[in-house]
Amino acid sequence: MANLPTVAIVGRPNVGKSTLFNRLVGKRLALVDDRPGVTRDRREGDAHLIGLEFRVIDTAGYEDEDPDTLPGRMRAQTTEAVRQADVALFLIDARAGVTPLDEEIGRWLRSEKTPVILAANKAEGRAGEAGILEAWSLGLGEPIPMSAEHGEGVVDLFEHLRPHVEREEADGEADEEGDPTLKLAIVGRPNAGKSTLINRMIEQERLITGPEAGITRDSIAIDWEWQAKDGERRPVRLIDTAGMRKKSKVDDKLEKLSVADARRAVDFAEVVVLLLDGTRGLEAQDLRIADHVLEEGRALIIAINKWDVAEHGSSLFNGIKAALEEGLSQARGVPLLTVSGKTGKGIDQLLGAAFETREIWSKRVSTGQLNRWFEDAVEKNPPPAPGGKRIKLRYITQVNTRPPSFVLFGTRVDQLPDSYLRYLINGIRRELGFGAVPVRLHARASKNPFLKAD
Repeated sequence: MANLPTVAIVGRPNVGKSTLFNRLVGKRLALVDDRPGVTRDRREGDAHLIGLEFRVIDTAGYEDEDPDTLPGRMRAQTTEAVRQADVALFLIDARAGVTPLDEEIGRWLRSEKTPVILAANKAEGRAGEAGILEAWSLGLGEPIPMSAEHGEGVVDLFEHLRPHVEREEADGEADEEGDPTLKLAIVGRPNAGKSTLINRMIEQERLITGPEAGITRDSIAIDWEWQAKDGERRPVRLIDTAGMRKKSKVDDKLEKLSVADARRAVDFAEVVVLLLDGTRGLEAQDLRIADHVLEEGRALIIAINKWDVAEHGSSLFNGIKAALEEGLSQARGVPLLTVSGKTGKGIDQLLGAAFETREIWSKRVSTGQLNRWFEDAVEKNPPPAPGGKRIKLRYITQVNTRPPSFVLFGTRVDQLPDSYLRYLINGIRRELGFGAVPVRLHARASKNPFLKAD
């Protein structure tokens, strides 16, 4: 999660900064204790909040001390963290109300250029109501009532953080320009011809091949340039993987390690080509591999290899296509191509499809376009009313790309049936141009806990 926006959590000692940090990163990385001053150095972690991803910094409690003392040096670390951050999240203790030190921190933050979000922590129940009202006096806008310990106030925090940490479309384009290399993994059952296909692509006998199944053990990455038909040379990192057999057939420890390595290669890739053996057709294990790729959020292409020796090509292709439509119902329309690692036929079409699929996988839709589609979709097919009570859908936002991920906000959304979520996902794919890449949609109500969008 490199080059992510950064959020610095600041506040006086013992207001719950480390508790919030731990909740955002999903682990107990920071020590938490009732005693003030437990945190000294800046601690950083990768945070997840309803699909938003950012870098979060837990800072030492801000204290008014001489710069040469330990608390003074800790304050210098906090100051530096705020200046480097995209946004500062200023925590106060709602139960204790606004203290003179809170007021000093507020004055300091107003003098800095970093945007500030004010949150009144420990606001569960009625005990924090007076402190929330007092927080307005800090001159930092509306305070967010929340409880880091109990996970309350997540949606309000999400909505305040989103303008500062959500990846904009321009950022995505810059990332792609900065690293245009297509990370392309070739996966499949043993002896599907993965290594032979890569050797043909790069026009070298780079990988050992042969009729024996299971020659490849480690995932091998090869940097290469593909010359497209328009003459442009496009960088590709090809990843050859070990064949994936059905788990029950894998007894050898080395083969288990090889298959685990292949699965990690899927995580590393942007686009995954599932290579089928054209002499054997589609098998249940192929569908299991495809399902794993989609579950991991990778863009998927399916290629039938050994097409030069496959029999009854037309009926084979149509049969595989029909089986995929039924077996991969969560991503109908996955590109299906034919290739030959032996002759090189279809390789250019395969690589062209891979670059095009990555572009769709990296796509971001503007909030305006997304909600115009959303309002129309809800009007055409309103959500059900379980028990006679309406489910009210407020709005939808795209929180991530690679894979495209969306969050739907509303009331009683926990009662939305899966069939309605599938209706919306199919609409996103069809109407907004996401095709068959994996699309993730999460429904969130106003009191949901901090959750990581998977």
